[in-house]
Amino acid sequence: MEAREVDVAIIGAGSAGLSAWHAARKHSESVVLIEGGPLGTTCARVGCMPSKLLIAAADAAHHARDAGGFGVRTGPIEVDGRAVMARLKQERDGFVGHVLESMKRIDAADRIAGHARFEAPHTLIVGESLRLQARTIVIATGSRTSWPELFEAAGDRLIVNDDVFEWDELPESVAVFGPGIIGLELGQALHRLGVRVRIFGKRGSLGPFQEPALRDYADRTFNEEFYVDPQAKVETIERDGEQVIITFLERHTGKRLTERFDYLLAATGRRPNVDRLGLENAGLALNEDGVPFYNRFTMQCRNENESGSHVFIAGDANQELPLLHEATTQGRIAGDNAGRYPERRAGLRNTPLSIVFTDPQMATIGQGRAVLEQRLGGCDRIAVGEATFDNQGRARVLRQNRGLMRLYAEHGSGLFLGGELFGPRMEHIAHLLAWALEQRAGVSQMLDMPFYHPVLEEGLRSALRDLSANLQQGPAIVERCMEHGPGD
Repeated sequence: MEAREVDVAIIGAGSAGLSAWHAARKHSESVVLIEGGPLGTTCARVGCMPSKLLIAAADAAHHARDAGGFGVRTGPIEVDGRAVMARLKQERDGFVGHVLESMKRIDAADRIAGHARFEAPHTLIVGESLRLQARTIVIATGSRTSWPELFEAAGDRLIVNDDVFEWDELPESVAVFGPGIIGLELGQALHRLGVRVRIFGKRGSLGPFQEPALRDYADRTFNEEFYVDPQAKVETIERDGEQVIITFLERHTGKRLTERFDYLLAATGRRPNVDRLGLENAGLALNEDGVPFYNRFTMQCRNENESGSHVFIAGDANQELPLLHEATTQGRIAGDNAGRYPERRAGLRNTPLSIVFTDPQMATIGQGRAVLEQRLGGCDRIAVGEATFDNQGRARVLRQNRGLMRLYAEHGSGLFLGGELFGPRMEHIAHLLAWALEQRAGVSQMLDMPFYHPVLEEGLRSALRDLSANLQQGPAIVERCMEHGPGD
């Protein structure tokens, strides 16, 4: 078996791994990138980009059908599924090609193909022919879709989002399990492209929302267009020929229905790809899911003896936030600290930001109301402001006047703390709010910003005005909280 020594070994060549490689290379030229699967990053191959290509086609069909509402008459709208998928693959391959092209800048000797596993804390076995000694190691192995055993009854009719982007033609019907980000995005897109879709959930969750008011509003809105049941009562799943038979209780009538679908799409969550790394040989402290404990500001893992390890972890592998911008940030921090080890530096972790490209769009900014209340103590320090888009001027002009936003601020200081958004083109307003939160802006400062007319951002101003009206500011609220104390 060939033996080799390096300063830094990075396991995984996705978004986090590539970011880690570039950061580590600023400290050493002895950095290798190990990948045991397909190259091209999850985002480009089977994630962000192909899903947005499918959504773009679906939105085009939807807007064409909806043109009559503006007095614009069109003929029958036909969706050419084969053409839709052909464009998706062509553009997807272009995105993957850009990633592969950028990887050519990495010397071939520093790109190692093969599955890596720990033999000892500083030793990796790659494939069956290489023993690699590394001063530091970065785990950036990503994640994969997981599903309950019940779905196995669907056989090869059980698919994940990766499989959707390999279709040559659109199917007639798909049952989507999991009304999270992936399930809602793909489910609505397929519905708008003419595929018969039902979306089933289990625990009542819907997208990233934690606020019951946002969940209920989004639930009602989506169900006006397609079937979503966040708390579905599915009785049986069976395979029959080339279809899946699902028996469930219809949420609106309570009737037992049995329906056939071409596929069962599992969008029920992802599990980190750490179970085949031999982490039992790495000397790391692991949580109940087998994921290393780590410091989120340095990305450094913890040893079994509670000391800091020479191993770092980044991206989907750590289960924190499965988003590309988070993976890139975490990879940069992990790679920088792996390269400079044993010195470590706390990296900048940006404001949590999540956007779901449904229509209306969903977005969350900050840590969520429950976490904020816990962080700020038992005294009620959170003010809430809200606004709907039901009668908002620009939204009515666009015939997209559906939506609700809730914003949070701290009593006393007036600092903006975050929010949850559901409405038209929320990807843009979400960024404005994330930037404001990053800058620790106050609500009054945000209201002093310019607002053009007529724009959707005027809906944001309405929510900020409501938030400002509900804020209790000045020493009185601070004294009251001190008098009662946390937990009162």
